[in-house]
Amino acid sequence: MPALKKRPAPSQAGPKPKKVQLEKPGKAEKKRSRPVTAPVTVEVSADSDDDLEDLEGDDDQWVDEEDVPMEEDVVDENAMDEDTPAASIYIASRESHKAQKVLHEQRRAAKPHSTLLLDAKRVWSLARQKTIPTAERQKHIQDLMNVIRGKVKDIVFKHDASRIVQTVVKYGGQKERDEIAQELKGRYKDLAQNKYSKFLVTKLIRLCPVHRASILTEFQTNVLRLLLHREASSVLADAFELYANAYERTLLLRDFYGKETMLFSMTGGSEEEKERAKKGLRGVLEGADIERRRRILASLKENLVTIFNNPDKGAVTHAVVHRALWEYLSALNDVADETERDKLRHEMFETCQEVLAEMVHTKDGSRVVREFLALGSAKDRKQILKVLKPHVERMCLDDDAQMVLFTALDVIDDTKLASKSLIAEMTSPATNLFVSPQGRRALFYLLVPRTRRHFTPAQIASLAETDETRSRTSKKAPEVREEEVRKFASKALLSWLEQNTASIVREPGGSLVAAEIMLFADGDKTSVSQALLRVVAASYPSVDPALPHPIDLPHTSRLYKTLLQGGHFSHTSKSVEQAPGWDAGAFAAQFVSIVGKDVSLGMCTLGEGNGAFVVAELCEALIREGEKRKAEREKVKEWFRDKARSAIEGGQAKGKKVLLEKIALL
Repeated sequence: MPALKKRPAPSQAGPKPKKVQLEKPGKAEKKRSRPVTAPVTVEVSADSDDDLEDLEGDDDQWVDEEDVPMEEDVVDENAMDEDTPAASIYIASRESHKAQKVLHEQRRAAKPHSTLLLDAKRVWSLARQKTIPTAERQKHIQDLMNVIRGKVKDIVFKHDASRIVQTVVKYGGQKERDEIAQELKGRYKDLAQNKYSKFLVTKLIRLCPVHRASILTEFQTNVLRLLLHREASSVLADAFELYANAYERTLLLRDFYGKETMLFSMTGGSEEEKERAKKGLRGVLEGADIERRRRILASLKENLVTIFNNPDKGAVTHAVVHRALWEYLSALNDVADETERDKLRHEMFETCQEVLAEMVHTKDGSRVVREFLALGSAKDRKQILKVLKPHVERMCLDDDAQMVLFTALDVIDDTKLASKSLIAEMTSPATNLFVSPQGRRALFYLLVPRTRRHFTPAQIASLAETDETRSRTSKKAPEVREEEVRKFASKALLSWLEQNTASIVREPGGSLVAAEIMLFADGDKTSVSQALLRVVAASYPSVDPALPHPIDLPHTSRLYKTLLQGGHFSHTSKSVEQAPGWDAGAFAAQFVSIVGKDVSLGMCTLGEGNGAFVVAELCEALIREGEKRKAEREKVKEWFRDKARSAIEGGQAKGKKVLLEKIALL
């Protein structure tokens, strides 16, 4: 019998090979905010650089034609006799292909920079590999830079050469990036309009902050035309929204103000001039006489109308256009003649009303639509709701777009119209909304608008910007409008909670939504309360470790505790603020009858005993009700006789001390 082969001992195996240090993947590139009207797409790759490169062609594995053998070249020549007809055909075909190859090489050699491109591609194929160490990659990048140095401007418009330069910018150091940016100076406008080199321009704007202002300056006097250009539009949009600072943004906005502004306003120089430029249109209009102000606003309006009259070009979705529009509307507030001011504002509304849904996803676009809502007539507001209605669900999930919905709820007096066009569209997709913070905020605003529990001070301050305007344009009192909105939303939200109770309360976000619905919604909540209690009435502890009992989930336990105490705890007053539309005593009575003795005792004595605080709140709720809930109080007191108390005292349940104190008060 042959001897068994054994593994070598660790001492015989030799030293472990050094682990190759591969280059760490960089942070995911920032993305522009996505219009709510855009189709939903699945993101395949997190590396946007790869996505950009893939758009440029499928030559990932570049192979020189010389290295590819012809089919006839690999035929077994010994397998055929030269005297046969087949052999004669083969020989003639081979000679023909040899002639074609010679002709191909001659044509390729005749093209400009053919040798340079051939050398660059060979080095590039090594430098762009994803699984090589950083030191080795940098060596290849230096070799590649040595090949293309001084020739970047000549070759960059070719699709393959553009990818080579992009690789140097992506993996090279700041020195190489700045060198390429300097070499391409004077050609950025043309590069931005090229199908392939536009990606290189975006990379340089992102990675070369020292050259960013000079690159953007080259676009001046052509910004409007570039925004309407199929290729260049995305370059300007990315630069404005993602990479430019306050001063650099003004370089792109200045074209909107007209030729007079471009000729006579400073775009650089001293710090004082830069600070003035950062103010945008407001800085341009400072010190201008009435006639000049009118000329500048007329030019701005004309340029905006040009953009809005070409919605198919995609520029209407870009933040730079939204900023220019917001500046125009803000400047109209300083027009002395109220009739002229309203006329100009309404003319702009008429121009862009059909594309308002294309704007709500940016901060400035959201402010524009909110301004139209606050200042518009009932007819204007109805038109805005008509445009937004197909996109309400997507708007609920966007930080800026949802602010438009909130303002609409704040200013529209016709709450019946709002209930059909807006509130119903916000409540029907509640299952998709409650899982994200943005979606939950949309549901909360229907019940508890502007509460500090769910809205940040910045969001509340932003929403309050239209309050003064609302006081002039809306007739209904804010409190009355909020009550009507809550009434319309309550029925749908209570029904949704009753039908999906088990899945909602198990989610952390779902518990928050359920608490607000139960505390603040209008209507009969008896059946929903019963559905909530049936979930927690399951035997404790859970027999399935993968599916813990709801009371063992901290957020779910907190939900039932909140409902039993009758409201949220206020850190300001250090007490529970009782919700006016919620009867905690009735819920406690239902808890006693539906959850029952066995589960209630189990929560406090078995398993992790995570229900001690909940049962303590149950006792507190019954005590608060006094004689009204005497029967239930006596029943619970009977549950926790001496034996049960001893089990609680000897257990490890958190909150057992509080629970025992409450039991003693029953």
